[in-house]
Amino acid sequence: MKKGIFEIKENIKLTDSVMKMTLCGDAAAITAPGQFINIQLDDLFLRRPISVYDCGDNFVTIIYKVVGHGTEKMSKMTAGEKLDVLTGLGNGYDLSLSGDAPLLIGGGVGVPPLYMLAKKLIKNGRKVSVILGFNTKDEIFCEDDFKALGADVTVTTVDGSYGVKGFVTNALPENYTHFFCCGPEPMLKAVYKFTKTSGQFSFEERMGCGFGACMGCSCKTITGYKRICKDGPVMMKEEILWEA
Repeated sequence: MKKGIFEIKENIKLTDSVMKMTLCGDAAAITAPGQFINIQLDDLFLRRPISVYDCGDNFVTIIYKVVGHGTEKMSKMTAGEKLDVLTGLGNGYDLSLSGDAPLLIGGGVGVPPLYMLAKKLIKNGRKVSVILGFNTKDEIFCEDDFKALGADVTVTTVDGSYGVKGFVTNALPENYTHFFCCGPEPMLKAVYKFTKTSGQFSFEERMGCGFGACMGCSCKTITGYKRICKDGPVMMKEEILWEA
């Protein structure tokens, strides 16, 4: 974990409620796809944890949905403004388990952390398939970004207005070696039920500190309670115990 001051390079709309922000600063602490950053906003006590879409040594790009006071405040920020940011939080995905033909499954704002993962897997010579799930056509973002990487992309919409009608589980392929997943909990539970291989789940959870001190985001696993922010947000399929 590293604390730093980042300057906003751009903050643009992707959909009516989804924004893309690029921050310039020292991002060297981010070492794995699936990690997140924690942003301090003026007049708000808790930082806002946001997953990393892409990064380099001197920049980090995030995609976030405007859902509350904090993200609403972020959406109004402009180029040149500065933010206090904690970087390199969480464990991230383990790429070594991917096999030759990994499957990436993202739902809504669970899509962003899969982009850097896809980029690294493709760079390593893997044949990457991606399923992106949304409610309707107007909510779709990043489809072309994944295609530009060379991934085989399938989009699902619940209302059938674009791509495959239904949920991400309606588009699961027959063959894949390992899966990586991020999205809302109902989607994660469905993916857990219908997938055939081992895989990795990235959990979205409300956090207090973001680095394991407060224990506010603990969840139950086969080896006891783990902190989503510190021991996660990525967990293996085999260790997850779903609450009733």
